[in-house]
Amino acid sequence: MAFHALTMLRKLRSIGITLALTCTAFTAAQARVTRIVIDEVKPMPADPSGGVITEQVAGRAFGELEPASSANRIINDITMASDADGKVRYVATFVLTKPVDLAKASGLMWHEVPNRGVRRPNVPAERANGDIDLTSAWQGDNAGATTVRATAEVDKPHWLQLPMARNKDGSPVAGQVFGRIVNRSGQNSQALIVQSNPVPYQPASLDTRASRLVSRAAESTRGEVIGELEIASADWAWARCDASHPFPGTPDASQICLKSGFDPKRLYQVTFTSHDAYALGIGFAAWRDVGQFFKTARSDDLGTPNPVAGAVTHSIGRGVSQSGNFLRGWLHLGFNQDEAGKQVHDGLWPIIAGRRIALNFRWAQPDGVLELYQAGSEGPQWWLPESDSLRGTPAAGLLERCAQSRTCPKIMEHFGSAEVWALKLTPEWIGTDARKDLPLPPNVRRYYIGSSTHGGGTGGFNSSLPGVGLPTSGPSCPGNNYGTGVLPANPVPHTETVNALRVHFRNWVMRGTEPPPSRWPKLADGTLVPANKRSLGFPTLPTLRPTIPEPDFIMPVIDYDWGAQFNPVDGSGVATNAPPPIRQVLGMYAPRVDADGNELGGVPVVLLDAPLGSYLGWNVTADGARPFHAGQICNYVGGMLPFARTELERRSNKDPRPSLQERYVSHSGYVEAVRKAASRAQAEGFLLPDDAAALVRAAQDSMVLR
Repeated sequence: MAFHALTMLRKLRSIGITLALTCTAFTAAQARVTRIVIDEVKPMPADPSGGVITEQVAGRAFGELEPASSANRIINDITMASDADGKVRYVATFVLTKPVDLAKASGLMWHEVPNRGVRRPNVPAERANGDIDLTSAWQGDNAGATTVRATAEVDKPHWLQLPMARNKDGSPVAGQVFGRIVNRSGQNSQALIVQSNPVPYQPASLDTRASRLVSRAAESTRGEVIGELEIASADWAWARCDASHPFPGTPDASQICLKSGFDPKRLYQVTFTSHDAYALGIGFAAWRDVGQFFKTARSDDLGTPNPVAGAVTHSIGRGVSQSGNFLRGWLHLGFNQDEAGKQVHDGLWPIIAGRRIALNFRWAQPDGVLELYQAGSEGPQWWLPESDSLRGTPAAGLLERCAQSRTCPKIMEHFGSAEVWALKLTPEWIGTDARKDLPLPPNVRRYYIGSSTHGGGTGGFNSSLPGVGLPTSGPSCPGNNYGTGVLPANPVPHTETVNALRVHFRNWVMRGTEPPPSRWPKLADGTLVPANKRSLGFPTLPTLRPTIPEPDFIMPVIDYDWGAQFNPVDGSGVATNAPPPIRQVLGMYAPRVDADGNELGGVPVVLLDAPLGSYLGWNVTADGARPFHAGQICNYVGGMLPFARTELERRSNKDPRPSLQERYVSHSGYVEAVRKAASRAQAEGFLLPDDAAALVRAAQDSMVLR
């Protein structure tokens, strides 16, 4: 261990050992983290304004769970993952960002959920407040780059080491799983990839006669399969191959070698038996207990002091995208209550996340993205109990368990347009049958940032101008080798809105100050309509096919049959169908648009109130080097179509939208439009004064109508 880490440990022991000796029983009852190890202490760069001096502490938390505890019984396969003494054990990496002088701590701890192992960057404003930031691991499908390290470092990813399920006699658990290869070409072997990591399950046998490999010419967003062909077992191998090692190559359970090579226009899907039954739901309990340890404990069971002992009075769990889905599933399954029955977090902020993580069932692929056969939309996505008549499940809601245990936190959620179009969001708002706007409970606030891409764009005003800041090529579509978009990236930002929401949420949790009223598109006021061109009122725009968006362009919620041992309400159990048959495809809704194609019904955003083009929460996949998804929605990336500069240019392009000159006349006219938009957003509580002033200055410095 480095000298500075040892020095810190001695310092922590000197201030905490007395309390640790008197509170050992209390600590053990509060959370089941039994031991922490500090691996690295790293100073943060000094704040130029002379703010709070901070440091980062990286380490590992060693935890144990009691399978019989009411707080843990819902974890799938937990009784099959225990050690000889009946306990279930895990190791989770963590990083704390904290004031060096804990006397300057604000009392608030933000508990971050890593996104595919990646820690969310620290927010300078939060460090200046003296807030503590904790990131701890939850994802335990340890394949490829997700293997847990022997030591933890501040700048490395975070993964969870957890056990696999075993039968009573110690033999491995077997089951059918699947993996996919898309948009790959050539004679080299290919790995089965989920997002950017390997499929966590490998075949129990390398005999291809025990597996089934097919190729497909196409798949629709509705799951319709076109041109499927089965590949004979003699024509492929579980092996690594290349020009120097041709078919059948070198045996390798993580690769497929195809005798005829891979065709980039086809998708390949393999089904096989695996013995890698990770008890992934342990990740929910590990994240819970690590958070509760740093919030409440004085020391671990061996007397090692908690580096932030006594400095946390309130905590907010926060996750973005996949990590936000984790928070929603975590709360739904009752994990805001620890083993001692105590509430863990005072607030939860699931960001750009409208589904539940696919985690607590056997053979889950939590690293997955929204391609065909990926779980996460099963059961209730809404907060209060509502029946799901289309899918035939009983009334349920995400807050049921925490309401019963009186451990519900305050919740803030915000979304952009990409979550509607590619991440299957709207059932959270209107159920699966779309008959009514579902009510929000008093402890939930919801905000919609219209016409924006996943996580928001780069912002600025030149970013919408061709030849100045607007890219000439489309962005990459996230997902499994998906492709690129036809349209340039959408620049509409989330940053300034999130800055305001952060202040509101902090004050709501710590002081009880109510945030602004929720705002999102609704059926009742006509701002939420069926997701097709006619219902949306979407204009016909240059460079886009005239029929877009068609009814099947949006990514729909697909009702999968995962098998009789799968519980769709909780997303738990055993998935026995690989891949799952499709029962039905649900109708999807989206926000109505104005004459420019920009969405209605959201919070005020300056670039939308003073637009420089049409900002879309969707893009179209190009027919390029990765053609399989060509013409379909570009997963969850937004696009942008700039306005013409002059009326003559507009008419020559047959563009129905007024030009920049027709809208604003001059540069000063545009600056005034930005000033008015900023004043509105600030007055309604969605823009901080400093950000408002900065946006006006940016408009003054921009090249708009120069």
